[in-house]
Amino acid sequence: MTEKVECVVVGGGVVGLACARALALGGREVLILEQADTIGTGTSARNSEVIHAGIYYPKGSLKARLCVKGRNMLYAYCASHGIGHQRLGKLIVASEEDQIPELKAVQAKGEANGVDDLRWLDRNEARALEPAVKAAAAILSPSTGIIDIHALMLSTLGEAESRGAVIAYNSRVLGGRVRDDGIELQVESDGSPMTLRTKILINSAGHGAQALAGAIEGVPPATIPRRYAVKGNYFVLSGKSPFRHLIYPAPQKNNVGLGIHLGLDLGGQVKFGPDVEWPGETWDGSMVYTVDPARAAAFYRAIRTYWPDLEDGRLQPGFAGIRPKIQGPDDPAADFVIQGEETHRIQGLINLYGIESPGLTSSPAIAEEVAERLS
Repeated sequence: MTEKVECVVVGGGVVGLACARALALGGREVLILEQADTIGTGTSARNSEVIHAGIYYPKGSLKARLCVKGRNMLYAYCASHGIGHQRLGKLIVASEEDQIPELKAVQAKGEANGVDDLRWLDRNEARALEPAVKAAAAILSPSTGIIDIHALMLSTLGEAESRGAVIAYNSRVLGGRVRDDGIELQVESDGSPMTLRTKILINSAGHGAQALAGAIEGVPPATIPRRYAVKGNYFVLSGKSPFRHLIYPAPQKNNVGLGIHLGLDLGGQVKFGPDVEWPGETWDGSMVYTVDPARAAAFYRAIRTYWPDLEDGRLQPGFAGIRPKIQGPDDPAADFVIQGEETHRIQGLINLYGIESPGLTSSPAIAEEVAERLS
């Protein structure tokens, strides 16, 4: 059986749902294909749930521009739609004097990106805000917050559906081909095969984005970046916490993450992470979400650089997530890739690659960018 639909969005994570909502609000017919039995079970379900301010990214990059824009859009959306969130603020901490130049560079980068509310704190000011923190200096970012990402995704999907969008769960794209009149997809949905023809295809498959593009005959292989599935582990804190803000260490040179930071959820639970676990030579691309308790030793060492009073025995294995990176361990940090006809020469196809942090924060702005490119 062959079905025709104007727009197909592959991937029911926070970014795919935001794209589906934007297209549906724009009056387009939208079908969302999600291979799991519910929304947001991959990267969207396994992260710090932080609304980032837009500090760390190179000026002019998609990450910088879309994070700052998306942050403002996300706070407005949460307020108007009753989505649980808190603008807690975060401290980026230089634990030692020799980290202060790096911290100043972070502040300058954030201000260049339009983050205009950063505040420099000396040792005493930092301790006044967070007495348990060891800090030679710190940056306060008032615009950083936390969010209930599941409530956000449910609301986004609900809005898309209210404008006629349909989501098909347990639906996997097996392959496809580029035709003169659009893109043809071979889909298995609830075990049944079907053929879809669409004018517009949004590849928001996260970890599967490269595989999806590679399975469509006519997509130039040279336009598909390599995928690096990089694991990030989290540990949770037992007992009470003395912290009211998110706490991030000053970034280290050549660090592909933001360091093992202290996060909070809306219930007050403290979590630490993520660390950075690069895949080994035998990595087969499978998603391994178990947390090795032995990694706690490295967490204690890292956390005690800014919270020296952390007692032994208070860290328990929490959860893990997998970052869909498009750069290797020795490569410079990569930007988001929102790839359209200008690159692969296929009308109506948008590939989203490397949508890791700050993908959650940027999601409404990414969706707006996608919709504008198709207008």
